Amino acid sequence: MSTSDSLSVIIPVYNDPSGLKDTVEGILQTRFDGQFEIVIVDNNSTDDTYDVAQSYAARHDRVHAVVEDDIQSSYAARNTGIHHATGNVLVFVDADITMDPDWLDTIATEIDDTDYLTYDVEVYVPDGEDTWVARYNEHTSFPIEEYAENRDFGGGGCIAVRREVFEDVGRFNHRLISGGDAEFGNRVAASGRKIRFTPETQVYHPARTSLRSQMKKEIRVGRGFCQLQRHYPDRYGRPGIPPRPSGSGGSSTDTDLSMLPRLVFRVLGLLFLGCRGIGYLLELVAGDSRNGDRKSESAS
Repeated sequence: MSTSDSLSVIIPVYNDPSGLKDTVEGILQTRFDGQFEIVIVDNNSTDDTYDVAQSYAARHDRVHAVVEDDIQSSYAARNTGIHHATGNVLVFVDADITMDPDWLDTIATEIDDTDYLTYDVEVYVPDGEDTWVARYNEHTSFPIEEYAENRDFGGGGCIAVRREVFEDVGRFNHRLISGGDAEFGNRVAASGRKIRFTPETQVYHPARTSLRSQMKKEIRVGRGFCQLQRHYPDRYGRPGIPPRPSGSGGSSTDTDLSMLPRLVFRVLGLLFLGCRGIGYLLELVAGDSRNGDRKSESAS
């Protein structure tokens, strides 16, 4: 990384004080001699998350706590972080992600010859929460290398992007409930820039452990697919037929599994694929309703 560059680590967070503590502590303990700051963006939390953010800001000059309370969206929170950040390179992580001590140093080195860098996410089962859903997530989630090489994006919690990229192609689309990471990455690739994956670093993300939480996520992802088509039909097709999802709702590589886990994972995969389909249909109907209301208003 150029000696004139500096890093801004942006953390959007909502109602997750313990996850925020884990992430900030991990960043503060990284071995990095260059200039960097941490920008925590609280997305209108209803618990003590913002108090935690402010306590870090009061104790560490490099930590800043800001609020995005106009729009409830992780993408809006990331955009607010971009606005407040001062670095030339913007690194995005989610609250509850942890990292190795050399994480920032590796990013600074690896981004030297690229504008958009993404890296691996290792999903782990939290202590005392060994459920089938957690194991399924550990086995199937975040195929970041495949995303980068075949679908032109990286996950929002594992990318580093040069500031001039945002100045050129714009920021994240806060109207999307899901899929904003993919849409932004696709926009970057369409501008002629390379989406680069590096195996030299990774971060660690706890698996979702409850069936209810995972089903809610899959419904949200399904809604995001439909929104992508509605906002960008030239890129993702017109609403009506959902694209086949990948990741935790799609097929998994299970040749290394014994019979019982293989069977359970396939059943869960079908369930979550169905949840994505439900989310897609819900958004399709809701979007048609919104469009109908707008037409009625314009005709009156």
